[in-house]
Amino acid sequence: MTARLPTGARSAILAGGAVMSVAMGVRQSFGLYLDPLASGYGHSLGLIAFAIALHNLTWGFAQPFAGAASDRFGPAPVVAAGAALYAAGLSLVALSASTAALLVGMGVLVGLGISCSSFGVVMAALGRAVPAERRSMAMGLASAGGSLGQALFVPLAQGVAQGSGTAASLLTLAACLVLAAPLGLLLGRAPDPSAAAEPAMPLRHAVRQALGHRGYVLLTLGFFTCGFQLAFIGTHLPAYLTLCGMPAGAGALALATIGLFNMIGSWACGWLGGRLPQQQVLGWLYLLRGLVILAFFLAPKSQPVLLAFAAAMGLMWLGTVPLTSGLVAKVFGTHHLGTLFGLCFLSHQLGSFLGSWSGGLVFELTGSYALIWTATALAGFVAAALHFPIDARPALAVPVLTVRRGAS
Repeated sequence: MTARLPTGARSAILAGGAVMSVAMGVRQSFGLYLDPLASGYGHSLGLIAFAIALHNLTWGFAQPFAGAASDRFGPAPVVAAGAALYAAGLSLVALSASTAALLVGMGVLVGLGISCSSFGVVMAALGRAVPAERRSMAMGLASAGGSLGQALFVPLAQGVAQGSGTAASLLTLAACLVLAAPLGLLLGRAPDPSAAAEPAMPLRHAVRQALGHRGYVLLTLGFFTCGFQLAFIGTHLPAYLTLCGMPAGAGALALATIGLFNMIGSWACGWLGGRLPQQQVLGWLYLLRGLVILAFFLAPKSQPVLLAFAAAMGLMWLGTVPLTSGLVAKVFGTHHLGTLFGLCFLSHQLGSFLGSWSGGLVFELTGSYALIWTATALAGFVAAALHFPIDARPALAVPVLTVRRGAS
């Protein structure tokens, strides 16, 4: 696919995948630190879950601004600043056992850093770098890079933690982020082949148009579920498996398997999004997610069941991102894609905050994850119902505030 693209576009895809690999791979390792931070640093499980949830919330509120900065100044300075903030946050958590260090490091600095080095910046850069007919595939390939990072960095974090301790593990991840900082330069080199065909629109007008578009509102509401599901599973699956009597390494194995299979899933979702209505693919993806989560919760826990669950979830893990960002680009163009996807992504991160925090809160109140597993499955069914009626025609070609049932 990339062989027929201009050199700048190919470089942008590879750089975007690498940035996503580091940023998302490091983030997906956070669930491994719940028990070590509780036993070695004296933090409560609820406080750690809140700090992880807070970084999701910070990420969400910062994402529109990071996207707007990338739209205006290019991705290079934004990615570099994000990598530095991200690394500083992890280092602060590693070197101090205070509550303030945990909340500021994991909750604020990590959230600010990842907003500048993940979806909102990378997908917007690719949306401008790649022709419209290849956009969904390119975004899927970059999302697959995030999955490769999960498969690489989760075992790395686990191995360093077992061999040298929690602090060394966190500092190792921080060093990897610093090394990734220059990759934003390659994201900014590709031309914008479609910008000349899009009419200029002030940012305020573009935001007002998007917020008044029912399809965008439905897409944004549905994206909440994606954040809720992924944050709950990524944060609490290792602890849940321990409660189920599974071996200590089962959580790392499951998260790495999710990352491995999501390399296939992200590419497949990007491929499907270039050939089928993206909102329909999203609807089926959320429906299948809900069914898989419910089946895993009800099934007896064993390694084959766990691996089957991780593989199935991996196929659907980050596939929502190229579909959602591609749909925003299709409807509203790419001039303000970083900002508009960032606003949509804020909903995703509100869901992530609730998924991470409520998992710990519900467990502390009830001594069980049963209620939150059920809610996570049901949320998938609701999200599916929100996506099927979205009208994906370009907004400039249709009246604002339109939704057409059964639209394709």
